[in-house]
Amino acid sequence: MKNLLEIKNLNACVGEKQILKDFSFEIEPGKVYAIMGPNGSGKSTLSNVIAGNPVYSVTSGKMLFKGKDLSKMTPDVRANEGIFLGFQYPIEIPGISYAQFLKQALTSKMKYLGQKPLDAVAYIKRLKVRAQALGVTDEMLKRPVNVGFSGGEKKRMETLQMAFLEPDFCILDEMDSGLDVDALKIVADGVNLMREENRSFLLITHYERLLDLIEPDVIYIMVDGHIVEKGDKSLARKLEENGYADYK
Repeated sequence: MKNLLEIKNLNACVGEKQILKDFSFEIEPGKVYAIMGPNGSGKSTLSNVIAGNPVYSVTSGKMLFKGKDLSKMTPDVRANEGIFLGFQYPIEIPGISYAQFLKQALTSKMKYLGQKPLDAVAYIKRLKVRAQALGVTDEMLKRPVNVGFSGGEKKRMETLQMAFLEPDFCILDEMDSGLDVDALKIVADGVNLMREENRSFLLITHYERLLDLIEPDVIYIMVDGHIVEKGDKSLARKLEENGYADYK
C-alpha cells in the first residue's frame, strides 16, 4: 500500500458555502504531515470531512483510506478503521468517566475488527502504561470526560485516547492551541512515542513551535480551500518570518 490516505479533487461545503475547492493530497504510511494556513482557509473543515462530520457535505471528489472509499463509511466506522481526530476544543461528556469511555471505545473497535475484547487485567495494564507515559493520574481517569479539565488537561487526555486506541491515521487539529510550553511538550512527547512505520499523523497548526517538537516530513500550505505549496520544515520558518502575504 503506497498511500494510507488519498484525496483527489475534493469539494466540500457547509450549508451553501463552499470551503474545500478541488482539494488534493496524499498521506503515506509512517510519515508526519503538517498543514498550515491562515484562518478560514479550510484546515479544520478538512479534518472534519475526513472524520465524517455530517455537518459538512462532500459535493464531488474522492477520499480513499487504505484503498477503501471513505464516503461510504459512517463516522464510527471510520474511527474503527483507524482514523482518529483530536479536536481543537474537546467536548465534555458528563456522567461517564474517562476510564469507562476508553474501555467502551476500545471494545467497540476490537469487536469491529473481529478481535476478542481485553479482559479486565489486560485492559488496566494497557491503560496504566499509556497513562503514566503522559502523566495522567488515576484521579483524572475517574473524572467525567473533560468535565472540569483545563485546556492542557483536555489535550493530554485526547493524546491518551489516541495512544490507547492505536489508530493508523491521527489528525490533530491545533493541538497546541492554549497550551503552555510544559503541557505542549508532554503532548508532543506522546505523539513522538507513537511514531511507527505504519502510522501517519496530520498536524493542523499555525505555529512553528509545535513543529520544533514534532518534526514533520512534509508541510502543506493551505489557502482558500486548497493546497498552494508543499515543502519541508524550512517552509514553516518562512511562514514564521513572512506570514501568508506571498499567497494572497
